[in-house]
Amino acid sequence: MTEPMIYIENMTKFYEQVCAVRNLNLSIPAGEVFAFLGPNGAGKTTTIKVLTGLLHPTKGRALIGGFDIQKQPFEAKRLIGYIPDHPYVYEKLSGYEFFRFIGDLFGVPENIQEERFEYYFNLFGLMNAKDKLIENYSHGMRQKLVMSVSLMHNPRVIIVDEPMVGLDPQSSNVVKKLFRQCADNGVALFLSTHTLSVAEELSDRIGLINHGELIFLGTMDEMRRTTQKDGNLEELFLELTGREIASA
Repeated sequence: MTEPMIYIENMTKFYEQVCAVRNLNLSIPAGEVFAFLGPNGAGKTTTIKVLTGLLHPTKGRALIGGFDIQKQPFEAKRLIGYIPDHPYVYEKLSGYEFFRFIGDLFGVPENIQEERFEYYFNLFGLMNAKDKLIENYSHGMRQKLVMSVSLMHNPRVIIVDEPMVGLDPQSSNVVKKLFRQCADNGVALFLSTHTLSVAEELSDRIGLINHGELIFLGTMDEMRRTTQKDGNLEELFLELTGREIASA
């Protein structure tokens, strides 16, 4: 059996007495777009922070490409392209300078950096702003810049939180096609979003978390069988989370 690119085993995270995530188990193979969904406060952000090494789990573990993110952070993080919902950038650098800076951090050869700079800045329509300071970029431009630098080193795992915030419809369409292309090329893509239409369009499987516990894992067809309803993802999401809240 092929080793999963993302593997979460019995992961639990407490904040003092509050359990944000409880006994989470997930296995995501190469080539899959996995949508990780849930209401606000359900445990999505905590899970992402553990996956990216920003938080230590209270118990359990998370592996990226077989590397434990806590015990082997250097090896694991080199495999990750992380696109957060509120990206941090160095505002006194130009877009081009920031791209090259991140490329150097990942050890990407200079000629490869230039090739990928040309590709991504043309793809996202940033070429005319390449020499402008990032402090003058709109939120959407910053989001596209962060996507560019996050994908520059050809990560084997992409972890993305609310990718469409601030993007116009044309840019959103570019991003969706790019993510699908990455998955078709063997990348495992972990997608967290409240834009359920995007999740439904892109995802191969869906994990639904509520109150820190995974309440559904499977495909859209399996979700319809579980709910015994033939709706779209938004309708099924509300059915499952509403039922869970009502029984809590």
